Amino acid sequence: MAVNFTCSFISLCCLTLWSFTATAAVTKVPPPHSTVRPGSPVPVNTNNPGVRRAARFGVYRYNNSSNDLFLFKESHIQQAMVQIVRGLKYMLHVDIKRTVCEKREHSSLDSCHFQRNKNLQQTLRCYFEVWITPWTHKVHIPIAHCHQEPSL
Repeated sequence: MAVNFTCSFISLCCLTLWSFTATAAVTKVPPPHSTVRPGSPVPVNTNNPGVRRAARFGVYRYNNSSNDLFLFKESHIQQAMVQIVRGLKYMLHVDIKRTVCEKREHSSLDSCHFQRNKNLQQTLRCYFEVWITPWTHKVHIPIAHCHQEPSL
């Protein structure tokens, strides 16, 4: 019985090690000597679909809290980081611009074009923290700060 358990345990360890090394190559897990700590924020590509979705959630939060007549939409994601903390916490620096869509129209942001009227154009720099827990289908945005860049 003890020999059977030992063989099973060794097989399980080998299988676990093999699956971890196979996964590490795909997800680019940093080597053990890396300075990246588990749970620490790490840079992520600004074109990543999760980053783009998180930026859109931040924009929705801004639009729901602003008194502007027009909707804003993300124009450029400057920088993105992600942290794994009971879900994914995105930390984003995003430029958003005023669109031609009025809030009362309830338009989809995908169909909204940026404002063409020079007097109505406005760009804001925003910092969003977007916490997504995929298994509960919940999104929490604890921080959404936007400000206008000073004119030169």
